[in-house]
Amino acid sequence: MNQVLMKRLETFLFREDNSSLVGKPAKQEQIKLAEQQLNIRFHEDYIQFISTFGGAYAGLAVHAFENGSSIGNETVVELTLSFRESAGEAPYAELLNEGYVISIDGSGDPVVINKAGEVWTCYHDTGGIERLAQSFDLFIEEIFAEW
Repeated sequence: MNQVLMKRLETFLFREDNSSLVGKPAKQEQIKLAEQQLNIRFHEDYIQFISTFGGAYAGLAVHAFENGSSIGNETVVELTLSFRESAGEAPYAELLNEGYVISIDGSGDPVVINKAGEVWTCYHDTGGIERLAQSFDLFIEEIFAEW
């Protein structure tokens, strides 16, 4: 990930008053097991993020394995498997089966990283998909703002 962005995230998330927004850093064993369970490879930017912050707030809740208390308990594995199961024959089912769900937007739609590292959303009400960013790094850069 962009080192300037990582520094901004660290400065924001490691403030004492933001402790509920940052989880426990992901361990290599957790990452490998999740990749096996989901039959995917996590993108390096996502791995760097979760290895530093765990599940944390970065403009939206980014789920990992041990999330900040205000993020919710769902892991990236649980979210992905749940959305894969509920997708059924939806047009976006292939995207979910080849990617992994890192978040849920304000409308209840999954935010997915595909095998190319691009960030997408799947609209459950229309069945459509939309690319949000070319990479996780660029996605966070676009949506993250300190307060």
